[in-house]
Amino acid sequence: KNPEGVETLLKLVESADALIEGFRPGVMERLGVGPDVCLARNPRLVFGRMTGWGQTGMYANAAGHDINYISLAGALAHFGRAGEAPVPPINMVGDFGGGGMFLAFGVVCALLEASKSGKGQVVDAAMVDGTSVLMSMFWAFSQMGLHDENNRGTNLLDTGAHFYDVYECSDGKYVSIGSIEPQFYAELLRLTGLDDDAEFKNQMDKSQWPHLKQRIAGVFRSKTRDEWCALMEATDVCFAPVLTMSEAAAHPHNIERQMIVEVAGMKQPAPAPRFSRTKAEISRPPAHPGEHSREILSDWGFAASDIDALIAAGAVVDA
Repeated sequence: KNPEGVETLLKLVESADALIEGFRPGVMERLGVGPDVCLARNPRLVFGRMTGWGQTGMYANAAGHDINYISLAGALAHFGRAGEAPVPPINMVGDFGGGGMFLAFGVVCALLEASKSGKGQVVDAAMVDGTSVLMSMFWAFSQMGLHDENNRGTNLLDTGAHFYDVYECSDGKYVSIGSIEPQFYAELLRLTGLDDDAEFKNQMDKSQWPHLKQRIAGVFRSKTRDEWCALMEATDVCFAPVLTMSEAAAHPHNIERQMIVEVAGMKQPAPAPRFSRTKAEISRPPAHPGEHSREILSDWGFAASDIDALIAAGAVVDA
């Protein structure tokens, strides 16, 4: 909101590939750093906008959070068990999957296009849009008669099937089963000792799923999670133990892949996906706002005296 801060941002824009902002629609324009102004300074700029509802629409200027975005997108209604209320899948679907990842994808796509056309553009990334796209398969399944949108928790992938669910073990821990394909289902029956049980022969008879689910749940309660791991890990059952974050960091598979790394005493997921030639690494822990202001502005060509003046004027925060 400081005029010198606005000009500082516009100077950065002149040599930037992309700008990302997460305000409500119209705020950047009101501050004097909207897309038109920024693209006038740098026609190749990719202007990435992250919102919940999008830049347009009747909800555009309303407050909201992940739970609201995935509700309106038609996703939340399908998370949960039969006869129970929808269960928010923490904030992974809207904020991170439908939001952050779609923004990142959109910005990279626009950067690739700009490298060919020489022209930048605005990327309108809305969490409600991204969440809707993540539901594409279920839109298709519903119209093919393979997913009943009005009966949550009764379908193939929403805990309706006895061969695609999580089950409690005798120690109170859980395992996950995803034995959809016939050969994987046969392996599930073999390792649970149910391969000669006639009731389990017709895998896709949905009328039998509730009964078979109760039966197989009893089988899984007969052993501990570790005992089931000893039987099923690395087999074709499509099996995995249900792990907490700390347990995941200690699992041999994840250790071998170095999936969780420690930086400055803080554990966090390693970068993904993995590149064969340009390896991604985490150089430092998350920063506090303004923590690296001097370093960043210096890297972008600002003189030390100019940086001091900007900080003294309150145009730049120095933590």
